[in-house]
Amino acid sequence: MPRPILATIHTQALRDNLSLARCAADDARVWAVVKANAYGHGIERVFEGLRGADGFALLDLNEAQRVRDLGWRGPILLLEGVFELRDLELCSRLDLWHTVHCDAQIDMLAAHKTNVAQRVFLKMNSGMNRLGFAPERYRSAWTRLNALPQVDEISLMTHFSDADGAKGVAEQMAVFAAMTHDLPGERSLSNSAATLRHMAHADQAMGQPSTKLVSDWVRPGIALYGSAPDFPEHSAADWGLQPSMTLAAKIIAVQALSAGASVGYGSNFLAQDAMRVGVVACGYADGYPRICPTGTPVLVDGTRTRTVGRVSMDMITVDLTAVPQAGPGSVVTLWGTAANGAVLSIDEVAACAQTVGYELMCGLASRVPVEVAA
Repeated sequence: MPRPILATIHTQALRDNLSLARCAADDARVWAVVKANAYGHGIERVFEGLRGADGFALLDLNEAQRVRDLGWRGPILLLEGVFELRDLELCSRLDLWHTVHCDAQIDMLAAHKTNVAQRVFLKMNSGMNRLGFAPERYRSAWTRLNALPQVDEISLMTHFSDADGAKGVAEQMAVFAAMTHDLPGERSLSNSAATLRHMAHADQAMGQPSTKLVSDWVRPGIALYGSAPDFPEHSAADWGLQPSMTLAAKIIAVQALSAGASVGYGSNFLAQDAMRVGVVACGYADGYPRICPTGTPVLVDGTRTRTVGRVSMDMITVDLTAVPQAGPGSVVTLWGTAANGAVLSIDEVAACAQTVGYELMCGLASRVPVEVAA
């Protein structure tokens, strides 16, 4: 039989999370962000759950081809734009919209020979200081693009650095608004955090004064996959988000420890009293973070307990004190939803590993079998 570990992708959770993002975004259209192979879930696996979006946003041409191969005929946006001139040929063939964030990309468009003008999203660096034109250069970039016969409609874009925290979006919004107030074109501003925390409807729902952030297109990513963009200030449950991925494995052995006995490499966990521990068929080679310490939460048969000792390549050990009936074959939920409906947020596990849910999703190992559930 195959090793007893399985990741499950929950199609209905994806639909529900998308619906929640759409409600928070008021009347804006929604890009479903599926970069990084849909945050580790697999583009083909999430497509059915996210096909209710108005478009798909991603990074590379291979991912765009995969979305088209699934039958999607709506908008697809390349979030980092093209990387060389010949990429524009595929943009024309696949009917891709693409971001323009630097002079070199405008130069490529000027040199591109095409009979079909392209839709572009001109990006401003309003304070993130990664991609985009500086505010004082934004209008001149827009003027260059607008003069090109290779360019059709120009949409306006920026990205918030602090939508998930106390600083918020007001400062960057002021910069963006000052430089674009009289420019035509749709606006695309909000990631998951900005959509949930700063769109007018979301602010009112959280009992906060509206910032009246207006975005014609929103770009939810992590929220679609059931992780809170502003954890730990808010949990996924606070926002009504549901886990889109469950990682579960089974107990393959049980050890009875006497007081003072250790378990695992380094003997860094010592039992204070006699106890039972379950050995679980999951380790860091499966994508479970090696750095997770003793006390990281797990669900055994849907009951919350903890890991003990070090995570090894293929196994972890868990405390069975709270689940005396558990034994070989018992299901251990590492993150996601257990069979009894209990939920262990990926954000909580990630916090124990001193990282974020994004990394755990993207780090699921290829050796872990994956199934898609309705």
